[in-house]
Amino acid sequence: MITHSRALAGAVVGVALLIAGCGSSASTSSHAASETSSTSHATTASLTIGTASGADGTYLTGAGGRALYLWDGDHGMSSSCSGACASAWPPLTTTATPAASGGVTASQLSTINRSGGAKQVTYDGHPLYYFSGDSSSGQTMGQGSNAFGAHWWLVAKSGTAISKTSSGGGAASPGGGTTSSSSGYSYG
Repeated sequence: MITHSRALAGAVVGVALLIAGCGSSASTSSHAASETSSTSHATTASLTIGTASGADGTYLTGAGGRALYLWDGDHGMSSSCSGACASAWPPLTTTATPAASGGVTASQLSTINRSGGAKQVTYDGHPLYYFSGDSSSGQTMGQGSNAFGAHWWLVAKSGTAISKTSSGGGAASPGGGTTSSSSGYSYG
């Protein structure tokens, strides 16, 4: 009887460990998928880079018409934004070749490999990012921000930074507030 009880207890412990292991694995996978989608805005279908016009001029847009930014902290064709930076400024990544519309020059679109293996979209050699504070199309709350040690700018159709902010507006500061400038230019 003791042997049968021990065998039953061992089976119960084994099943409990198996269930715990499966639950842990699912939780980790779910967390990893959530982290990937919140930091990189990956696109599995075709991705079209377009434009929108606002108070700061005509700028590039990604999925859903959301504003795209470049970061003065990047050097050359590589991204220096990871970790907390990539959480606040999710890199635009794709698994497909990006397409151009709205005056965007297709030959200026490319991709680079990020450290985790994702392909980040670039325009005129600048890695592209969204700003987590922009929740819908037409919002440009990240314009002129000096977060993570360098400025973030909307990207013009030419591929250059739109390095001015609209008068009366403000640029998001690293702490989430705004900075404003009477001349319309952000000084940091």
